[in-house]
Amino acid sequence: MRIPTRNTASFALLTAATAAATASAFTTSPSARRAFVSRASSSASSSPSSSVMPFSKKSVSSSSSGGSHERLPRHRQAGLSMIFGKLFSDGGAFAAGIDYSKLEHPGPELVKAAEEGRVLVTSDKDPNLAVATFAGGCFWGLELAYQRVPGVAHTAVGYTQGREEGPTYTQVCSGATGHTEAIIVYYDPNEVGYDKLLDTFFGRVDPTTVNGQGNDFGKQYRTGVYFHTKEQEDIAKARFEEEKLLYSKPIASELRPAMPFWPAEEYHQQYLEKGGRSGVPQNAEKGATETIDVMDR
Repeated sequence: MRIPTRNTASFALLTAATAAATASAFTTSPSARRAFVSRASSSASSSPSSSVMPFSKKSVSSSSSGGSHERLPRHRQAGLSMIFGKLFSDGGAFAAGIDYSKLEHPGPELVKAAEEGRVLVTSDKDPNLAVATFAGGCFWGLELAYQRVPGVAHTAVGYTQGREEGPTYTQVCSGATGHTEAIIVYYDPNEVGYDKLLDTFFGRVDPTTVNGQGNDFGKQYRTGVYFHTKEQEDIAKARFEEEKLLYSKPIASELRPAMPFWPAEEYHQQYLEKGGRSGVPQNAEKGATETIDVMDR
């Protein structure tokens, strides 16, 4: 049977552009997506290769905790967005950003801080509340665990430890953005210590599993403790040393400075408390001990 031939030049161009777009087009900021998806739709007949601009490392933003991270230059984000828009018309789900206006506190202040490249040490709205970040695989179950901890005032799920701005669930799940699913915890240090928050983390995860937990695998499901202050760093380092003694395999969980935290879509927030897919709410009351059904998703 004869195999049909392809237009080799066109196919090569499409393949190369698709690969570049798939790996990097998810990196656009919300403003870049809106501006360039519109332009791409009206000029889909032009050559996508002319939109690719050279990558240069710049714009390093310092966090409140003393760490730093590199952001992709906006021209890099915008150029790749145009390629993706031209190849896939309006960009589909990958081009759609999160409607942050739907988020309740602490969502709005988290978005503001992330857009400014800041890592919160305490809440902007209530400075008496300290902030901590943890990643433990799928964020739904870990959030419910922290909701139950006395002294925890607020929780939110989202994406952190990646360079791109405004990532969405679809983009993060692609594995291309560098983010991990995470939980941010607002807590009263007078009621609960950071060491107790670490108890919850290590009580929920297998820290020796690389890039995943349970049935969820991929870089976006890697686990980690991301400290916001020197005090948190010191406490976490000591705890990691203790945990090493409990396992024969190396600890795979990350221990790194926190980077800007981008809240996830509204429907992900307090997902299991709201009922998950089953529609049956799980108990989020302080001190609750019922088993968290992580399969309800």
